[in-house]
Amino acid sequence: MAYTYLVKFTWDRAKDAANKRKHGISFQEAKALFTSSVDYLEIFDEQHSVDEDRFLAIGPIARGLVLVVWTERSEDTVRIIGARWATRPEQELYREYLEEGQ
Repeated sequence: MAYTYLVKFTWDRAKDAANKRKHGISFQEAKALFTSSVDYLEIFDEQHSVDEDRFLAIGPIARGLVLVVWTERSEDTVRIIGARWATRPEQELYREYLEEGQ
């Protein structure tokens, strides 16, 4: 599922800077996962959805496979909470997801 240009993406600037230092990926770069036409795996994050529904998205961007934590603030606003490079088990989960879809 790709979001259209009508959807706004937001994030906390300080969190973005900290995320970039820690994981080497900015939220702007991670946003590409949602705006490209690539297929990504979406998982409801039940463990962290007490105050709001949170989701994990695993999929490819230009520099590799990422995991993005996000929430929908409204129908037209996606808030990126975190992003990092996918671990080996997450990469495998994504590959299995792609194989099941074929």
